[in-house]
Amino acid sequence: MENKLKELNNIGKLMILIGLLVAVPIVLIPFYPNDIQYFSAFVIPSSVSIILGLIIGIVFRKNNDEVKFQYTSQDGSLTVLFAWFYGFVLGAIPFVLSGQLMFLQGLYESVSGWTTTGLSVMDVTVTPPIFLFYRSFMQFCGGLGFIMMMIMIIQGKDSMSLYNAEGHPDRLMPNIKKTAQVIFNMYSFFLIVGTGTYIILGMPALDSLLHTMSALSTGGFSTQPTSIGAYQSVSIEAFTILLMIIGTTNFAVLLLLTKRKFSQIFKVSELRFFGILLLIFVPLITLSLSYELYLSLGEGFRHSIFNVVSALSTTGFSTLSYEGWPAASIGMMIILMVIGGGLGSTAGGIKLTRVYLMIRVLGFNIHKRLSSRRRVDSSYYYSAQGNRKIDQDLISDTVGFIALYLMILFTGGILITWTSGATLTQSVFEFASSLGTVGLSIGLTGPNTDGGTLIVQMFGMILGRLEIFIILIGIYSGASSIKFKLREVLQ
Repeated sequence: MENKLKELNNIGKLMILIGLLVAVPIVLIPFYPNDIQYFSAFVIPSSVSIILGLIIGIVFRKNNDEVKFQYTSQDGSLTVLFAWFYGFVLGAIPFVLSGQLMFLQGLYESVSGWTTTGLSVMDVTVTPPIFLFYRSFMQFCGGLGFIMMMIMIIQGKDSMSLYNAEGHPDRLMPNIKKTAQVIFNMYSFFLIVGTGTYIILGMPALDSLLHTMSALSTGGFSTQPTSIGAYQSVSIEAFTILLMIIGTTNFAVLLLLTKRKFSQIFKVSELRFFGILLLIFVPLITLSLSYELYLSLGEGFRHSIFNVVSALSTTGFSTLSYEGWPAASIGMMIILMVIGGGLGSTAGGIKLTRVYLMIRVLGFNIHKRLSSRRRVDSSYYYSAQGNRKIDQDLISDTVGFIALYLMILFTGGILITWTSGATLTQSVFEFASSLGTVGLSIGLTGPNTDGGTLIVQMFGMILGRLEIFIILIGIYSGASSIKFKLREVLQ
């Protein structure tokens, strides 16, 4: 009972936070007066959420202060699960109240925004500026996570449990609130620098802000139907690559960067692996594009490096339509989207560290079969915090996660072939983009996409952003609570 009171108190805080976030787009109205007609579409759901959150917080505040029981990881996962699903539903309401989208489409856009996926069913050529801002702002906040944002403002006894439950692996500072504030400060600094740089490079002010938000959160929502390719600017593409790399880099590594510990940064195994993947895939896709699309090597390289970084960082910006890409290039892009970005960053996918560890484990097995069975090796990999041992528990967790991820990937791909009638390659590409929270589309996702495909993709986005096990633990915790309540009633 006591733990449930804690959950309700934290849920009240989260409802207030999410309500406030939904209201933020109205700050754009003075700059775009015609969007005043959408004022109520944001204020109504925001006000209701804040009022309900205040009521829940006040009712359970005193009880929560008196609780002396430990807040478990299962309780934390259930609270996190509620926060995200509540955010998905509340985030959809402005789209629906304004008449921009039907409910399922609005929910899809909300899920894609908060999970930093970037797949969209909106026609950006006719979308009002306030909704263009709203989509990118959702991605910016979703990259940080609701729990981290709450901790940054309010620190309670349960902060660490909630922080871990949302899937944040690193604690950058001794104090968890300071960790959240450091991450937010880095995020904000890059937002200001990125927006200013885009403006200098010739991008309109609103576009600059929104593309910076999307790049740093590895989200991919764009104000242009052809994404970054619409600007036809090498300098904008090059700077976007830099922002995408910053977004997909572990927050702990970024902290080392701010402290100018460059020698330590270059030792990090994840970054080295990222570089190796670029060296392998950029030339291969360059040759494929140049040969199949009759591009010069220079043009092939330009499109290759941008789109490879976009897929590997799980951002989702593009410079070319993927509908005409060679099958070999599409296959390699699927591999990159599945691998994903840095562990502890805003990116999705399996994550670079896990794939790197799997390759190391494969190497161990081959070496074991070629060498004496009596030989015992102690292996390590280098993280931002220093050397870490590759032990059996780490290997087991990594193998388990990757196996489950791949099962979900192919199941989702097959389901999309059934709902959309697309080929298996197209369907796996689209679902890999959803599950990896990438946002690249081969042409299946748009304003006319059928409801079944949208639902399958939404499940993929949610599982990808919350790293699967958080969902499973939350569901298990909820089912256990229901089972316990039923048992009490029956007795």
